[in-house]
Amino acid sequence: MAINAQLLDVINEQVNAEWQAALIYQQLSYEMDTLSLPGLRDWFAGHAVEEQGHAQKFAQHLLDRSEKVALHTIEVPSLTINSALDAFKAAYEHEKKVSDMIRNLANVADEVNDLDSRSLINFFLDEQIEEEATVSEIVDQLELVGTDGSGILRIDARLGGESGTSEE
Repeated sequence: MAINAQLLDVINEQVNAEWQAALIYQQLSYEMDTLSLPGLRDWFAGHAVEEQGHAQKFAQHLLDRSEKVALHTIEVPSLTINSALDAFKAAYEHEKKVSDMIRNLANVADEVNDLDSRSLINFFLDEQIEEEATVSEIVDQLELVGTDGSGILRIDARLGGESGTSEE
């Protein structure tokens, strides 16, 4: 069940990208804590854990196919976060980047005719549609309430109740 070298490289890059996403979400969690928004802090922390799970799914796929997982240095981009809206805009931009990477992964798997990776890839194609929609909706809501403190606190309370991950 060996994997084509090009696909192996792309999946390993995805493992690293998912770890980077986990670190970005963790940083955003810290930023929300500094803004005294515990619900948003917990929401981002929950998503950091979810991203770690995504990394593990890709890694396990490689391991199950007797391939080597290759982690490398992972950098967290510098984020300037002054509000909840800043944090969710940063998250949305990152989710769009990850979606592009997953689509590229699907294209490479198709090019090398690797049917064994399709169920994993299809799971993540669906996951990214959901992730982008969720974060985009939160951005829209935060833009709607603007700087209204009570509106932000309502969103904080609602998302704090959703901080657990439902996928895994």
